Amino acid sequence: MAATPSTHSPGVFVLTKLRLFLALSLAFTWWIASLLPHYQPIIRAEFRSRLDEARQKIPSIKVDWRLTVDPRAAYNASKVAMIIEPRVMPHLVPQLLHMITVVPPDWRFLFIGSDKSVTMLGRSTAVKHQQVVGKLDLMVLPEPWDISSRELVFRTLTDMRFYDEFLPGVEWLLKFEYDSIMCANSEVSLNEWLDWDWAGAPRTEDDRFAGNGGLSLRRVSAIRRVLAFQARYNDTDPEDEWFGQRLYIMPGLKVASGLDGALAIENVYMERPMGFHVQGMGENLPADVWGDYERRRKMLEYCPELYTVLNAKFERERCPGDTKDGVIHPTPEEQAEERLKQQLNAEARRKAQEEALKKLQEERKKKEEEEANQKATESSVPPEAIATDAPVASDSGADSSGAVSSPDKDKPVEPAAHEAHRPAGLGNGKQPVAASDGKPSEDSWLWSGANTPVAATDGQPKVPGPDGSI
Repeated sequence: MAATPSTHSPGVFVLTKLRLFLALSLAFTWWIASLLPHYQPIIRAEFRSRLDEARQKIPSIKVDWRLTVDPRAAYNASKVAMIIEPRVMPHLVPQLLHMITVVPPDWRFLFIGSDKSVTMLGRSTAVKHQQVVGKLDLMVLPEPWDISSRELVFRTLTDMRFYDEFLPGVEWLLKFEYDSIMCANSEVSLNEWLDWDWAGAPRTEDDRFAGNGGLSLRRVSAIRRVLAFQARYNDTDPEDEWFGQRLYIMPGLKVASGLDGALAIENVYMERPMGFHVQGMGENLPADVWGDYERRRKMLEYCPELYTVLNAKFERERCPGDTKDGVIHPTPEEQAEERLKQQLNAEARRKAQEEALKKLQEERKKKEEEEANQKATESSVPPEAIATDAPVASDSGADSSGAVSSPDKDKPVEPAAHEAHRPAGLGNGKQPVAASDGKPSEDSWLWSGANTPVAATDGQPKVPGPDGSI
């Protein structure tokens, strides 16, 4: 039979290389562990020294992970754009947001208003965002400050305490109003005007101080120089004119004059301005600037933001007869109606004049008749005043009717006795001549015109003949 190899397994205590290595390692570890308590202070000191040397070789880096407490610190505190408006106006929100977009980003904005206007702006989400990022502040001035009228605003802006309390550290102030706007198409930045002490809109081409305050850039240090030695009287010039009269003559200041330093358009036209100031949102537009249709169209194309502060109508809303020259001319229908109205008025005036003339003629005729009746009454002689044969004698030689008395009562008066007292023309049958007082002359006697009955002595009327004899 075949032989099988015998199997041989080593015992448990057989010494091998692995077991020898493990035993030596364990012994060495125990030896090190026994020595560690004695050298632990030395090891720690050495480790610290090496660590300090490594730290000295590392560059120093400081990392501040804390957020800024005041977000306004991200902007330039010396540049502020400000608007003061106590009234509630619906266009204030879009106007303010547009100005924030156009003005350089390092500028901050300040809106000063009443409780109502500030509340109205504060409801806008876009305005709230600008407040959160520190770009915009909404402020209601505490008492005794008051901005409820233009004069009170002028007093506020000419008070040194206003700049000390509410604009500390501000050097450049962009003041704009509810009827002013800056154009996004302008090639000039607001920061390019910082070397000016006052720049605004000229009122005339030769205006020595072109600083209308509706849209103006001001250096606060120059304002403080003026307020340091002068104070504005209440109810006098507006604040911009008051400042201009003093800044213009102060040495070392650079102020706008005429078109030099003109920041915006108001009463004088210029090409591609930085902004516009339309007084009263278009209620008082100067014809030299806005009268021409082509120029007006050109300005609105250059600065379409004008529609935000300009009360304008659409082209389709033009009135009939509008020739785009700033004047609404009457239509043919209106002209015909106006001519008819003028004719009716002329006819009415003519009738009124005729009635007045007719009434005047009637009054004159009536007056003449009354005067004629009065003269006839005064010139007639009552029968009782005539004697049967002759007039009654009087002390003066003539009675009250002008007849000459005779010394003989029964003797008739001879014609020769009274011929000298007969008025001229009575002999030919004419009426007696009236005196200056409108009454018949005392020399008229009893004579009357031709064919006029005369009372005889028997009481019966007699008709004189052609020669005047009865």
